[in-house]
Amino acid sequence: EELNVLNKIEPIFLELLEESNINYIVKNLKVAEIYNLAAMSFVKTSFDYPLYTANVVGLGAMRFLEAIRQESPHTKFYQASSSEMFGKVLESPQNEKTSFYPRSPYAISKCFAHFAVLNYREAYDIHASSGMLFNHESPLRGLEFVTRKITSTLARIKNGEEIILELGNLNAQRDWGFAGDYVKAMYLMLQQDKPDDYVISTGETHSIREFLEISADQLGMEITYAGEKENEKIYDQNGKMIGKINPIHYRPTEVDILLGDSTKAKKVLKWKPEYSFEHLVR
Repeated sequence: EELNVLNKIEPIFLELLEESNINYIVKNLKVAEIYNLAAMSFVKTSFDYPLYTANVVGLGAMRFLEAIRQESPHTKFYQASSSEMFGKVLESPQNEKTSFYPRSPYAISKCFAHFAVLNYREAYDIHASSGMLFNHESPLRGLEFVTRKITSTLARIKNGEEIILELGNLNAQRDWGFAGDYVKAMYLMLQQDKPDDYVISTGETHSIREFLEISADQLGMEITYAGEKENEKIYDQNGKMIGKINPIHYRPTEVDILLGDSTKAKKVLKWKPEYSFEHLVR
């Protein structure tokens, strides 16, 4: 039975791939919900490729919105907005009414997509919602992101590999949650009668330095520091250097602290994060 179903579905998807057109896909699949998580998601890299970032992150969301407007107006749409939009924060914690101050091409592009959702919702009555998600991590996170870079590299060092952990600004602070919790919030947004925008966060902020120290503690490692700023080094309990600061990992414009207020999501969506920061790191 499953093979018969797959045989029927395969030609449809092959045809969609050949068309390679969002309008065509939305028109023919007529899906109930679309979750747009697609992005050039490396903030540091967005400084090197700002036009590509704007095309993928900003216009990419609008292409979906326009396809829904033209082909399938009853399709619900979720946009992955970002805490990076708050950037150089104007108040703390940040909620749905906090003004944006983007500090990277990535964040600027996310703002474009966010306001596109708002406009299509109000102008065309599309069920489109944005989740202003603060940092969310899991074991599936790419190793090039700082959280998995820390956990994976420390694990390799613990297992005897001769490698050095290179990091940027250890004092940058983020509101980190578990991706599984946040996906539940995404789903709940599209189950509401009315679309809206929500901040999804834990309400706690931790520095990269804290993330590093808790990761080391989970592995039974004790770490110490020597030096300052770009000359800072990281040592294990045996006095062996296992990490250092590399200025190449600094952003041209840094976002120093992000801290979310998810009161609205807790009240309307009945959502709350289940994972603690320590649980997330572990």
